[in-house]
Order: sequence, then C-alpha cells, then structure tokens
Amino acid sequence: MRRRSTLSAWARSLTLLAGVGMPCLAQAADLLPPPPPPPPMAEPIDFAGGWYLRGDAGWGDLELRRTEAIDVSKPPKPYDYIAHQDKVGSQFFVGGGVGYQFNPWLRFDATGEYRFQTKWHLFAEDTTVPNTGGYNLTKGKFDSVVGLVNGYVELGTFHGFTPFVGAGVGVAHHMFGGVTDHGYGNYFGGYGFGPAKSKTNFAWAAHAGVAYALSHNVKFELAYRYLNMGDAETGVVTCAGPSCAKTIYRAKELESHDVKVGLRYLLGAPAPLPPVDYPPPGPLVRKY
Repeated sequence: MRRRSTLSAWARSLTLLAGVGMPCLAQAADLLPPPPPPPPMAEPIDFAGGWYLRGDAGWGDLELRRTEAIDVSKPPKPYDYIAHQDKVGSQFFVGGGVGYQFNPWLRFDATGEYRFQTKWHLFAEDTTVPNTGGYNLTKGKFDSVVGLVNGYVELGTFHGFTPFVGAGVGVAHHMFGGVTDHGYGNYFGGYGFGPAKSKTNFAWAAHAGVAYALSHNVKFELAYRYLNMGDAETGVVTCAGPSCAKTIYRAKELESHDVKVGLRYLLGAPAPLPPVDYPPPGPLVRKY
C-alpha cells in the first residue's frame, strides 16, 4: 500500500513538470524566425558562345575613284583624254559565312558573297592632239566575288538590341566583260571591243550595325558597311583600223557603301530556363 502511494506521487510530479516545461519550449520556438526561402535559380544570360552560321543580302552604292586608260600599243601611241562621264552602277549582293562567338562582346567570322553584274562606262574627249573634236564612249559590265575575314566588338545589349562595330580584310575578284568602244564627234562611226578579263585585289571593310535576338539562337542584323574592292580591269580594247591604239581601261579604287540585312544562327545555343516565381515569405509572428 505504501509502495503504491509512492508511485502515485512520482507520477503526479512528472506530469506537473511536463505541463510546466512544454509552454516554455513552445514559447522559445515561437521566438525563432521562419526559415529563409530557397535561393532563386540563376537567370539565363544573353550569351551563347560557340560557332554560328550566317546569311546576308543587300545593296551597294558603288563608286570609283577614276578610270585610267593605259596604252599597250606596240609601238606606243600617245593618248591623252578628258573624262566627261566616268561612273559605275550599283550592285545587289548575297552571301553567307561561318563564325565563332568568343565571349559576350567579341566575335569573328569568315564570309563570302557574290555581287551581281553592274555597268561601267567612260565618255572621254581625245586631247592627244588639240581640237581633234573626237570622243569615245567605252562601256562594259562586271560582277564580283568578295571574301572577307571579319572581327566585331559588341557594345552591350539594350532592350534586346546589340549595337556592334567591326572591320575585315580579304580579296575581291572582278570579272569584266562585254567591253565596247564607240566613236562620236569627229570619230563618229569608229568601233572597238575588248575580251573578258578577271582581276583579283586586296579588299577591306568597316562595319557598323545592330543585332536583335529573335530567339535564343537566331539573331537578326541590320548593318552599314564600307567596302573597298581595289581595281577592275578590261581586256585590251582594239578599234577597227590599222592606226588605232590598243588600250586597257582600269577602274581604280572601287568603293561601295552597302546596306545589308542578315541572320545569324547560333549552333548549340542553350535554351533559356523558364523564370521561377517564389512566393514571398510570410510575416514574422511572435507569441508571448
């Protein structure tokens, strides 16, 4: 009987201690701040390094510095002239290439393009002998193939637009044909022609433009380019008659002011991660 009373006393003591301790533990837990929310996933950056393919098309306002007439007669015949008209037409062009994006601000590519046929003509007065009153209209056509290695610096991205500048070096291959020569004034009725001829020159370019990302791996470009294509040259133009001179015409310093559009396709560009919205943490509640 006494043992049972002792056990009952111990049980009442433990129950009392548990009742006193639990509220203290609960109040201590209420004082702790809520756990922090999980860290947000990193947003994808607007950069996909590596190889890309490109295609371009455009129009060029073509100019020449001057046309030089070179006498190749044997024996040489003196020939002086005043150019009254000396010009070339514009050119449309299409091209493509492959490049590599090294980092978000530097890329390089190698491009090739075909520039469609354009017209050239020189209307000149013969001044070899004073007051000859003789004129020559020399005409022809040429098309061109241009290959360049280019480097670009991208100047940052603003609202999806990325301006850039660049420069390139390479070669220009001109194919000159259909050259004829007609006499006017005191030379009326005179006629000459020249065979086709090709010439390859050093070429260089300067670029400025802006790109816009249509998707994570396709970018649209609108750009201006200054292109220097060196010289184009005719075959030997020979007129009908035993006393006629033989002349090569060289269109010097062909320069084009190009406006072009293009697309760049980035190979293996990573797809952007979808944005993740986490709910804001709840208010801090303290219980006393």
